[in-house]
Amino acid sequence: MKSYFLFRRFWLSLCFSFLIVPAFASYVLIPMDAESQKEHLKAYGITYWTLNQQQKVKWLLNYRGGAFLLPDTEALQKECMIRGVSFEVLSDAKTEAILAEIESPSQNMEAIVLEKAPKIAVYTPDGSVPWDDAVTMVLEYAEIPYTKIYDREVLADELVLYDWLHLHHEDFTGQYGKFYGSYRATSWYIEEKKQAEALATELGYDKVSQEKLAVATKISDYVIGGGFMFAMCSATDSFDIALSATGVDICEPMFDGDASDANYQAKISYDRTFAFTDFTLVKNPQQYEFSSIDTTPFRRVPADTDYFSLKEFSAKWDPVPTMLCQNHTALVKGFMGQTTAYNPEEIKANVLVLGENKANGEARYIHGVKGKGFFTFYGGHDPEDYQHRVGDAKTELKLHPTSPGYRLILNNILFPAAKKKKQKT
Repeated sequence: MKSYFLFRRFWLSLCFSFLIVPAFASYVLIPMDAESQKEHLKAYGITYWTLNQQQKVKWLLNYRGGAFLLPDTEALQKECMIRGVSFEVLSDAKTEAILAEIESPSQNMEAIVLEKAPKIAVYTPDGSVPWDDAVTMVLEYAEIPYTKIYDREVLADELVLYDWLHLHHEDFTGQYGKFYGSYRATSWYIEEKKQAEALATELGYDKVSQEKLAVATKISDYVIGGGFMFAMCSATDSFDIALSATGVDICEPMFDGDASDANYQAKISYDRTFAFTDFTLVKNPQQYEFSSIDTTPFRRVPADTDYFSLKEFSAKWDPVPTMLCQNHTALVKGFMGQTTAYNPEEIKANVLVLGENKANGEARYIHGVKGKGFFTFYGGHDPEDYQHRVGDAKTELKLHPTSPGYRLILNNILFPAAKKKKQKT
């Protein structure tokens, strides 16, 4: 009799355990709304880490700020806790209910599958430090691995090794950032000019402008062939300007030792550019400006009211721009740079404006398709340093773990991981 009761107790316990199995977690949700997440930037690092474990992730566009749905593992939960990333453990039933809500035609939401961790390259000169560049800085903070490359690697066709390329704040025109007027007598300007000339000579070019054009052309070919390129600040417009000036000398003697071509404005071509057209070059070497693309000289926006708005797209029909605009706020604090924002009248018709300051009539964040690849240009230098100047202290991202401006950068880093869907509009 005693053995019978023991057996009965065991059987009931076993049946009860089967009944409660569905309540155990199968997924982890990383919310990205303002209320629930305390480490938005590191959350992208967790997502990248999961992809690196050969596990797929679902990016829930427009659901709780662009949340991430990941397979539940003990290692994942531990990693979230170590990095301070907020997460929620979900049952199968709860997960299915969320996905059903997202799938509803009445909801402007979509679940995008992220398939693999993209290989990331940052185009940056030797000796640069992470805080020179917002992208490098946020990659470090989010603990997302990347490889530094520069002109040697680009000209040696090593771009094919990477899925995603970021352009450091480079001047592709050969005018050394147009720093001549203010910094030509400083030791760092003299040394950087000397190093750039030595590298151009080593690589077989007579001028820095010629070598930088060759690099820009290789990068253009990389994108056309299917690569993903992201650039900020002066790397955006100087890249297009260099391509437009193919075969035309737009550099004054203090930059390359000889005179520029006569009437070079009439000789440039907009056919090869990615984003911009009909711009006018700034010829004055003393002026800290490349062209009419940038709106910085004309901005009259007080710092405390300088914000730009993100556009809303259809998540189900236009997942690409929707991905790039994921955020926990529709308003992003503005920030300046050598190239702060773009004149919308000089943006090509086939380029999408993702973020804009309507009051000031400027585009801040734009995206386009070139050949089989994609590019995104983001105006400004550092999303958490309003007017970064040469020699300023670095930004401490631990003080800005929920930065909306930095989230836009990280959206672009995950973009190549997405399972491709044809864009409808």
